[in-house]
Amino acid sequence: MISVLVRLAVAASVLPVPIGVGPHYHPAAGVHRACRAGSLAAGSRMHLELFARRRVVVVPTAIGVRGAQIRFGRVVAARCRTRIWTTDPSGVVRYTGTASLGDVFRTWGEPLGRDRLLGFGGRVRVYRNGDRVAGAPGGLRLRDGDEVVLEVGGYVPPHRGFRFPR
Repeated sequence: MISVLVRLAVAASVLPVPIGVGPHYHPAAGVHRACRAGSLAAGSRMHLELFARRRVVVVPTAIGVRGAQIRFGRVVAARCRTRIWTTDPSGVVRYTGTASLGDVFRTWGEPLGRDRLLGFGGRVRVYRNGDRVAGAPGGLRLRDGDEVVLEVGGYVPPHRGFRFPR
C-alpha cells in the first residue's frame, strides 16, 4: 500500500524537495549586462526551477537588476534592469524580446552547459512543461508562460506547469 502511495505522489509531483544547504544552493544574483530604466512588471515571464543532487537551488532575487530596493525579499524599485530580470526568489524570470536560457545565465553571470549547472558538474537535463528537451540547455528559447526545469545529479519529477501570480 505504501509503495502505491509513493508512486502516486511521485507521478503527481507532490513530494516535497528540500532546499539545498550552502552557497552552491543559494547563489547570489548578478548583473552582467548593460541595463536601462524600465518597468519591473513588464515583459514576458517564465518559471525556472533548478535541482542539483535532488535538492532545490534558489533562483535569487535581483538577477539583472542594479540599485535594487528590496523589501521583504522582493525588488520594489531599481535604478535599472536588463532585458532579463527577477524580482523575487520564486523562480519567475521576466524578459523582453526573444531570449534563451543561455541569455538568463549570462545575465546572471553563472555557467550553464550540457555538463554544468552553476557550480554543479554532471549531465544537465532540461524539461519544458514536464517534457524532456534534447540539445544544449543554453539554446532553449524562452516562451511566455513556460515552466522550465533543469536538473543535475539526480532525478526530481519535473512540474508540468506553474501558476503565475497576478
